[in-house]
Amino acid sequence: MREIIDISQPLREGMPVWPGDTEFAFSLVWTIAQSGSVNVGRLELSTHAGTHVDAPFHFDDSGAKVHELELERYIGPARVIDAAGHPALGAAELRRHDLGGAERILIRTGSWTDRSRFPRGITCLRPDAAGYLAERGVRLIGVDTPSVDPVESRELPAHHALLRHDIHILEGIVLDGVEPGDYELVALPLALRSADASPVRAVLLGGSKD
Repeated sequence: MREIIDISQPLREGMPVWPGDTEFAFSLVWTIAQSGSVNVGRLELSTHAGTHVDAPFHFDDSGAKVHELELERYIGPARVIDAAGHPALGAAELRRHDLGGAERILIRTGSWTDRSRFPRGITCLRPDAAGYLAERGVRLIGVDTPSVDPVESRELPAHHALLRHDIHILEGIVLDGVEPGDYELVALPLALRSADASPVRAVLLGGSKD
């Protein structure tokens, strides 16, 4: 049986969310004591809660929505790279890493050090990273931060650059302790019609070190 490495953030009460966004909440609306047969829960959460994919509609009114995303983007060979120590990652920094021809690149920045709090600053992507990744055949980028752009950004230049190059976005993955190398990624969005984003249960299967 292949090793399964969970790279998802647990969805829990009190988890950090984007400032002003919907707080995560779970409650039981029916209990076995009340219903005589079942417990039934109720969820309240942002579409960007924890580990999630951004649909283009999140930052572009004409962009694809979650139910329109190509599911094959979120299943398949992926390479994990360790790019810690940079305030931002562009083409110059990414050229120092062997992307191995993978269509899915997951980047460990190590810049979100305390996941009990929303970070004030993160390692982000510079827009020129998108062109370089596209030249290398990358179709999905994953980051261990809540955004590919700076948290204070309103223009979201990296989001837009990635969209122009048809690269999908996976944010908030947890790569602590995951060795750089090759894996199989499974990170399917929910079938949320008309949504701007979706939480995912992201896992890596197998893998080998560089």
